[in-house]
Amino acid sequence: MRNLSRSVEPGSSPTYGRNFDELRSRYQEERAKRIRAVGPDQYRHLQDGSTYLADPFEIETTPRDAVSKTTDVAIIGGGFAGLLAAIEMLGRGVADITIIEKASEFGGVWYWNRYPGVRCDTEAYMYLPRLEETGYVPPERYARGDTILGYLGGLAERYNLYEKALLSTRVTHAEWVGDRERWEIRTDRGDIISARYLVVGTGGLLHRPKLPEIDGLDTFEGTAFHSSRWNYAYTGGDVSGDMHNLRDKKVALVGTGASAIQAAPHLAEDAAHLYVVQRTPSAIDIRANQPTDSDWFARLEPGWQERRSINFELLLAGVPQDHDEVGDQWTQIWKMPDLSAATSREELSEIVEAFDFGQMERIRRRIDEIVKDRSVAEALKPYYNSRCKRPCFNDEYLPTFNRRNVTLLDTKGRGLDAMTPRGIVVNGTEYAVDCVVFATGFEAAVSPGTTGGFDILGRTGERLAERWSRDAVSVHGMCVDGFPNFFALGNVRQGSVTINAPYTTATQAAHVAELVSSLKDRDLDVLEVSADEVMEWQEALRSQSRFDGKAVRSCTPGYYTNEGDLDSVVPLFASAYGAGIASYRQALADWRKTALDRIT
Repeated sequence: MRNLSRSVEPGSSPTYGRNFDELRSRYQEERAKRIRAVGPDQYRHLQDGSTYLADPFEIETTPRDAVSKTTDVAIIGGGFAGLLAAIEMLGRGVADITIIEKASEFGGVWYWNRYPGVRCDTEAYMYLPRLEETGYVPPERYARGDTILGYLGGLAERYNLYEKALLSTRVTHAEWVGDRERWEIRTDRGDIISARYLVVGTGGLLHRPKLPEIDGLDTFEGTAFHSSRWNYAYTGGDVSGDMHNLRDKKVALVGTGASAIQAAPHLAEDAAHLYVVQRTPSAIDIRANQPTDSDWFARLEPGWQERRSINFELLLAGVPQDHDEVGDQWTQIWKMPDLSAATSREELSEIVEAFDFGQMERIRRRIDEIVKDRSVAEALKPYYNSRCKRPCFNDEYLPTFNRRNVTLLDTKGRGLDAMTPRGIVVNGTEYAVDCVVFATGFEAAVSPGTTGGFDILGRTGERLAERWSRDAVSVHGMCVDGFPNFFALGNVRQGSVTINAPYTTATQAAHVAELVSSLKDRDLDVLEVSADEVMEWQEALRSQSRFDGKAVRSCTPGYYTNEGDLDSVVPLFASAYGAGIASYRQALADWRKTALDRIT
């Protein structure tokens, strides 16, 4: 085996004078700072009715009578999963569908996340589905949240989905009724929906907020809210900023993940003083956003969006391509290096590690180039593998720390000590603030019912949340034995994970619509996967897995690694399908044929 433990090489893996042993040691030191014995219990599970879950964007709706109806397909959720499932159903002649969405508008994650600066970090030309069908031209390469929200509402209008939707309606219970071979869905508005098929697309990562479980959390007498429920009534302004009500206010922003990184520059611009409370720094790479070139967009040949998306997926999966259609920082930091020289699995891991060391050193060097205060720059540097946490792309966050009204409160991995009626306590010191914004993330990889805030009961009365309390086993991430005619879309476990999440969701939506259409055409009522099929899929996942347990155990904690608890719960991506989206699509097509033939 070749000795790869040397300084990081120049080129695609630039050198800044560190050797591998030094970096490995530093990574372990940083991980040790952040490990907490309580694991995920360091966060508070918010209960329905919590002010942190209240909808600040709700549009006043006209009161209506409770609905009692039967429908072929009930779709819970009006985000990407629900929209795409409905559109795919309609495209195959399945018209009797009912969409149930607790928000007052379609949009899902983009309905809730309206904090200042919110923007997608996957380019709009891939991220926004059905651009060729709609003819829509995204105004920027990386679209603002309000642009995406408007586009999704436009999709709902285009396909007449509002007339099939119950908005501002929260599902409270979904149960399979065996003697009628139907799902019975109940809502908080007294509705009873009887559906042959149940499609649940309630979001897997960016929907239900979580807060740190700390002393005094409920004693704060100022204004506090989560970034996904932004209180513009208090701050003033909108997603573009101009929060004029904060000009005489001291604000604490708790968290330094993707939401905080986008909101921080706007808070710094508008607040009298901003405290940024950091537990673990994010990797901040270049964004380089730009307006869409309308002439370039007009020259794109039919099928361009599919080709672009596939090219992006293959590059990130390490499949050699003649060219890079997208050419952004995702394909710089997360692409796989050339592995052709590897002669063993151990050597392959070392090549990947060498490449990653170089990419992270490049990102750390960028911080030194931008942040003027050396001690602040050092505190902002991420020391972990790039796949331990979702990297961020932003050109305004790092310069924010050169402002005189911004203070970084680095907790060295511990997080907030406590809250008091007057403010926050960090490293034993109290800081008086008027407002606390929690950008502390979301409950990740829970069951779709838990995400949506309701129970899903299968054939025997078993709750899906109980089935998935330790590990989410399924067929393709969508079907579960004991839960007939049930499909979970957008689930981040057991499926093909991608940075461009709507692409995988669209694949799953088309699969489910094809199944439902075929079942109806053949006059078949029930599709239920078997325990054997579930085990077969687990074996397929194991054989195709690219999960590196050793690398994960060196990661700083986060939702990718179940907050460092790798024993009681299977980590988020441990059971992901590793062969890529093209192979996943083929697996779905093959299964559809055999499953339908077997039922027939």
